[in-house]
Amino acid sequence: MTTVQPVEPVRTSAVPGVRASALAAWQLVEDARYRPERRPRNERRRLLAQRAVADRKAARDVERELEPS
Repeated sequence: MTTVQPVEPVRTSAVPGVRASALAAWQLVEDARYRPERRPRNERRRLLAQRAVADRKAARDVERELEPS
């Protein structure tokens, strides 16, 4: 082959395994998104906010106990 001759494209057939694996990956994502044991984002945010409030309250209580009366 010389640089003047074009390269023949490789003939490939559509591989059904690629489609099946893409579909399987999509189904895994959808299953993870909608599985019943998954908590909604709002519930997680509320839990984190409640934790933060409790931590701040505990820190205030500790500071009050350490202040000289």
